[in-house]
Amino acid sequence: MFYEVIIPAAGKGSRMGAGRNKLFLELSNIPLIVYTLRVFEQDPSCQRIILPINPNDSNHFKSIIKQYGFRKEIKFVTGGSERQESVYNGVQHLSSEDGLVLVHDGARPFIDRPLIRRLAETAAAEGGAIAAVPVKDTIKKVKDRSVVETVERSSLWAVQTPQAFRISLLKEAHARAKASHFLGTDEASLVEEMGGSVSVIKGDYDNIKITTPEDLFFAEAILLKHK
Repeated sequence: MFYEVIIPAAGKGSRMGAGRNKLFLELSNIPLIVYTLRVFEQDPSCQRIILPINPNDSNHFKSIIKQYGFRKEIKFVTGGSERQESVYNGVQHLSSEDGLVLVHDGARPFIDRPLIRRLAETAAAEGGAIAAVPVKDTIKKVKDRSVVETVERSSLWAVQTPQAFRISLLKEAHARAKASHFLGTDEASLVEEMGGSVSVIKGDYDNIKITTPEDLFFAEAILLKHK
């Protein structure tokens, strides 16, 4: 099941407090983005990688790609101030109207190929599919530091990436969102906004998004577990 993947990589990583793109931070002396790119580099089903970036980071990304010997086509496009804008720009550079596209966070380095395959197969059959895991913690709705409601959690899932779609569906969802000035939280929310259906595939709790400094410690532990 062939696909292209968009990996938005233009973020500033303000919550990380690193003063630079967090994808350049290192895990075991290797830049974070390298782990993510390697998954798709080594997947024969991945035809091309589209990387929306801040143009100021272009030389750094090119240096990393050269240093670590990536051979698959990686197309740089200009990223936006919001993730949605970055993905929209990436969508405009997909090679065809047909086929599948995955969108994956550059800061989720522990995605595995079996999950990618399940997402691609489901998206091909049903239009769209996302990775998610059941919420473990008790969830409470809070207002002004007071509990308003304890939310029943059996139907709550924490959404991850990749998110996989038929190219035609994601293009239409982005076009409609742009026309109506709708800003979603992820690609699935754009499809949901236009009345589309998105299937959920159970992900992996190790598929964390590295967002804060504390996440780096968890990431190092996951790396040790995978060795």
